[in-house]
This record gives sequence, structure tokens and C-alpha cells, in this order.
Amino acid sequence: METIIKKSESIQMQMMKNDPAIMPILKTGDLVEARLLEQTSRGVFFDIPKVGLGVIYGLELQNAKDILKKLAPGDTVSAKVAMPENENGFVELSLAEAGAQKTWAEIKELKEKDEPIKVKVVGANSGGLITSIAGIQAFLPASQLSNDHYPSGLENNKAKLIEELKKFVGQELEVKIITINPRTNKLIISEREIISTNVKELLDKYKVGDVIQGIISGVANFGAFLKFADNPEIEGLIHISELNHLLVDNPKDFVKVGDMVKAKIIEIKDGRVSLSLKALQADPWQGIETKLKTGETVKGTVYKLTPFGAIIKLSHDVTGLIHVSEFGSVEELKKKMVQDSTHSFIIDSVKPEDKRIILKLAK
Repeated sequence: METIIKKSESIQMQMMKNDPAIMPILKTGDLVEARLLEQTSRGVFFDIPKVGLGVIYGLELQNAKDILKKLAPGDTVSAKVAMPENENGFVELSLAEAGAQKTWAEIKELKEKDEPIKVKVVGANSGGLITSIAGIQAFLPASQLSNDHYPSGLENNKAKLIEELKKFVGQELEVKIITINPRTNKLIISEREIISTNVKELLDKYKVGDVIQGIISGVANFGAFLKFADNPEIEGLIHISELNHLLVDNPKDFVKVGDMVKAKIIEIKDGRVSLSLKALQADPWQGIETKLKTGETVKGTVYKLTPFGAIIKLSHDVTGLIHVSEFGSVEELKKKMVQDSTHSFIIDSVKPEDKRIILKLAK
């Protein structure tokens, strides 16, 4: 049977080559529909309409054994072209790769439609949730969870974060596909994008510069979330740098969940809104050179230690820096500049434009 197939195939391929108009030009990686002709121990033969005979050999035969068990002569299946023409004139095929390629193509279509889909959470790690789409593993980063589901305040406690994320295992979530890469088997999804789609329309009534009232709905180490009082479906982010003119080390020192505050819209982009509390506060650095002058001795409280020095809280709601070189080493700095302790300093320089005051130790 195999010899007959080879002979007829050779004639058929030659006829098609003499008349290219009736012969589709196949390339490695193309997907084709192939009809099963015969399964043998050495190979499995298929008819590829308008092309000729296809075959699965060797390792590909082993990889496709589970698929082949379900096929009978006459059945049609999708196959991937592994080699457009081998030494016998056959098209070498791969069924296993075709299945994966077809699945990725379907996933790509889902992404292009930009429609919500439902996924079931099957696992969790410190980075987020593990799900699957059409048998392909998909990852939902914690940062792409909706604000209602995001376990805020646990970014620095991995054990507790994983514990909270594991509570989602077994649940269904509505998501959108945001990143696909078949070559690296990367499939990233987002729950937050669902909300963004609805919010885009609601945000049409707002513009940059508007002042809104809202309720703090969440606090994380990078800032705080604020739900609009007049439109609770809209939730904006107040970045840590926009909470106060002071250096903010911990957002929880400035806002807490449930606080009612006013904020200014500083950016609206792709269904996301960025807000600022600082923009509605008087800038303490304005005219600071007339209040704190170079050479003056002032009192200050240690606010934060860094590898390059200590941040000192001064009067008039500003901070200054005393460099580690004033102490000789980080160890000496830590000994003398204890958190929340108060000391006398001499103002070495004031630079309002850089929001910087350099301090030295008072003798």
C-alpha cells in the first residue's frame, strides 16, 4: 500500500507542478485540513485537497498517538506543515503542533474581539492567580485584579499575600486577554481591564483639572485608591508622590480607608484616572527661602534614614537632608540620628526650585 501511495503521489505531485494554478504553495508552519487515508506502523497517510499526500513519521507519529487513536479513515483533522515536500514527494505533517497552533489562533481571535471571558482560578502564587483558556495556562497578575479583589497592604508580606490570593481558587472571574506570545507560552489576562472598558464612557464627563470628592477605598504601598462620590464605578489612583508635599514613606500615615477627601484630576488615559491631593494643598516650598535662611540654626525631627543620609522634618511642612558624610559612616549616622529624635541643625543651602534643603550638624 505504501509503495502504491509513493508512486501515485509522485505522479500527482508532478502533474501539479506542471500546472501551478491548481496547486496551493505550502510553507512550513501552515495549517491544512487533512483527511486520514491509512495508518501503518511506519507512518500515517493523509489526503490534502488540491495538494496531494501528507504523512506523519517518526517522533511526530509518537507525539500524535493520542490524537490518532480517535481518528478513523475518512476523518478530517487540522495539521501543521512540518516540511512542504520531503524526498518522497510527501508533505510532512504534525498533528500535535497543529492543535496548539489552532488553540493559540483562537485565543488571538478572543483578544482581537476585546470581549470579556470567564475563567476559573486553579492556583495562586505571590505574583497573582493561575487560570487557563482553551487548555492554555493563563496568568492573572495581582496588579491586574479589580480594586475590590486586590489584597492591598500585603505587598511586603508574601506569605499573607499568597494566603489571600488562594481564597480565589475555584472561583470564576471575568477577564480580558491583554498579552499573548505563543513562542514563549505567555498568556496574560486582566480583571481590571473589564472595569476600564465601562469606566471609559463614564469618564467622558470629566476632564483634567476637575476637582472631585471621593472616598478612599484602598491603601497600598504605592498610593491610595479613591472612588468618586458621584460615580462610584469610577476609581482613581492617588500615587504616593501625589498624597502630600512632604516625603511620603507610608501612605497609611496620610489617608485611611473610608476617608472622604477632595482630589484633583491630573490625568485621564485609557480608562484610568490619576488624582492628586497635593495639587489642592498650598505648596510649602513657595517662598521657603524667606522663612528658612542659609546659616540659620533650626530644630528638626528625624523622619527617615537612607543610605545617603537622614531626612529631617523641619518647620513650615518641609524636609531637609543631612548627608551621611557629616557622620563619617552609615553606622555613625544610625547611632546619632534615631527615628523621631529631635536635633539642632544649621541650614547649609536652600533650593526651592529643587525642593531641597541641605543641613549640617550644629556644633
